Amino acid sequence: MTDSALSEFPVGRFAVRRRPAVAGTAAAVACARTRAKRDFDQYRTRSWANAPPLIFATAVVGVLWISWLNREDSGLTPQSGAGYWLGIVGSSLMVLLLLYPLRKRMRFLRPLGTVAFWFRAHMVLGILGPTLILLHANFRLESINSNVALAAMLVVATSGIVGRYLYGKIHLGLYGRKAVVREILADADALKGLIGAGLPIADRVIAQLNAFAQLGTTAPRGVLAGLFFLPVIRWRASRVRARLVADARQVISIEGKRLGWSRKVRRRQLAAIVDLVTLHVAAVRKAGAFALYERLFGLWHVFHLPLFFLLVIAAIIHIFAAHFF
Repeated sequence: MTDSALSEFPVGRFAVRRRPAVAGTAAAVACARTRAKRDFDQYRTRSWANAPPLIFATAVVGVLWISWLNREDSGLTPQSGAGYWLGIVGSSLMVLLLLYPLRKRMRFLRPLGTVAFWFRAHMVLGILGPTLILLHANFRLESINSNVALAAMLVVATSGIVGRYLYGKIHLGLYGRKAVVREILADADALKGLIGAGLPIADRVIAQLNAFAQLGTTAPRGVLAGLFFLPVIRWRASRVRARLVADARQVISIEGKRLGWSRKVRRRQLAAIVDLVTLHVAAVRKAGAFALYERLFGLWHVFHLPLFFLLVIAAIIHIFAAHFF
């Protein structure tokens, strides 16, 4: 029996059924939120998940900044001492970057670890290697071959950062499987069903979410059109979410007083709607931008590997010239 049906009952009969309605609705909300946490967690934004990469990046930037400020007094030279060995270690780390693509394609390398492990290692090595090379060069430009190798390394490192960003946009989680648009839209549709699980404003919410969900199926296919589409869907998402939260707060206040909900129950109802709506909006945004990011990731893949081999060639020439000329 729905809440709208209860409102048509006589007062006496309604008073008898008030408590079961509250308990049933609260149970439905708890069930909906539990399923959302279990099945749709990949659409949730967590600030703490970015903490380790942020700490690592901050540490690297700090080391580079201090080294830059003290470059004249550090005594590091590429030809000998600590500066020379920084170059050796940095170059070795760059070579180890090849283990990730090799591990993905060659089965006999499975004992070396999982693909997820080597993906993490690939990202870390892709930052540490160039950092040590910069310290090895002591932020100076010298011979032509060393300058070419340094420029190639910086281009590849920047390309890797761009690729990491695009990777996250078309995969479910940092190390998850590649997403599929129809699955994302199916998740968005399932979230609409959860929103309707005993929530008093389900019809109003779902009507507005249906209109917003059309963006997930009408996204432009071209790269240029997609770039213009991204800020549009981001703006629409913020508008839809803000409007729905405002409606939810108002209607839950009215319905809660009518059904005799306590403040705790009303807060729980509002939190459930906000959580489910946020997940739905995030899923639609991901579906809408998926085609663009997938195409950009494909283009990135075409250029990144040749750039890496160009770096390898430039590094070999630089090492040979540094030791024999």
